[in-house]
Amino acid sequence: MDRVDCIVIGAGVIGLACARAIAQAGLEVVIVECESTYGTGVSARNSEVIHAGLYYPTGSRKAQWCVRGARLLYDYCAQRGIAHRRCGKLLVATCEADAASLETLRTKSLANGVAELQWLTRGQALALEPELQCVAALWSPASGIVDSHGLMTSLLGDAEAAGALLAVTSGVTGAARDGDGWRVRVRTAVASDSDSSGDFELATNWIVNAAGLDAQAVAASMEGFPAAAIPLRHLAKGHYFSLSGRAPFSRLIYPMPTDGGLGVHLTLDLGGQAKFGPDVEWIDDITTAADLGRGLAYTVDARRAAAFAAEVRRYWPCLPDNALAPAYSGVRPKLSVAGEPAADFWCQGPADHGCEGVVQLFGIESPGLTASLAIGEMVAGIISDKPK
Repeated sequence: MDRVDCIVIGAGVIGLACARAIAQAGLEVVIVECESTYGTGVSARNSEVIHAGLYYPTGSRKAQWCVRGARLLYDYCAQRGIAHRRCGKLLVATCEADAASLETLRTKSLANGVAELQWLTRGQALALEPELQCVAALWSPASGIVDSHGLMTSLLGDAEAAGALLAVTSGVTGAARDGDGWRVRVRTAVASDSDSSGDFELATNWIVNAAGLDAQAVAASMEGFPAAAIPLRHLAKGHYFSLSGRAPFSRLIYPMPTDGGLGVHLTLDLGGQAKFGPDVEWIDDITTAADLGRGLAYTVDARRAAAFAAEVRRYWPCLPDNALAPAYSGVRPKLSVAGEPAADFWCQGPADHGCEGVVQLFGIESPGLTASLAIGEMVAGIISDKPK
């Protein structure tokens, strides 16, 4: 049985960022991914926005790693030639009742260390985006967009250049203690429930669980890992609609946040095409959740277009009729439920949960893409600080 320094479970943007940082620290890394290629889950179904850190409680992991991650990400994209654009974002109050909430967000953002944030009157906002409807806005020039697949391709290339290996169509079915390390059981695509010919085991000193939607299930499969250290998983599906024709905006437009999300916002791709979303559809049924987690129901019901249009017209009244078309959807792993404050990232090492050789990453939703390099940096620090 082969032994490596670290196994990273999951080849989304978080797993790849962790693998890159660990491999560049001089450790032998294998990335295990159950799908046929990297970056097909949560990382492939989002807005591709580089967030500045406006929304998150001061001192939270989300706030700290978003602000640091954005700086790291802009530098990394510039160095590697990864397509991105610092287009900026307008966070808008569409009525007087929202203005007080906008001021609260401004105060929070400044406490989080968000630079260059500017309060705009209605006239100042319309001078930037004439078709916008608002009573006030926050201008965040540090917000932007990125080619998430290009980013993941580069992260994987860096990890492989540092000696990491990627094993696709290989799902983790369990892990058990092996001396002072772990034995990880892996089932490949050629294996079936009645045929174990495609199963294999890897011995490792460290496990990094970056399995996204399946992180709780992976943690529960680790023999001896304390169940109390595994948070409940809650899932929210978010839908996106694309705009036919070009939008009259050159910046990202966000309404005030809603329960479970940031509101149905307007984002642009690198070609200037606009899309709207996501909304929030909480998923309660476990069977449905499992199906969604495996990409079997990423459908977008065209009948949602009317509700989307109503939300969009709050800040863009001139949205043409019948201009929205179903685009794609994603599922976000959450650690809070509807009506509760959004939970922070759970990123725990042995000092937190008491189980040696394990780093668990739970609830890595937005701003996970922005924070990915900061999270990788943190995980590599846990492992390199505690050599086994």
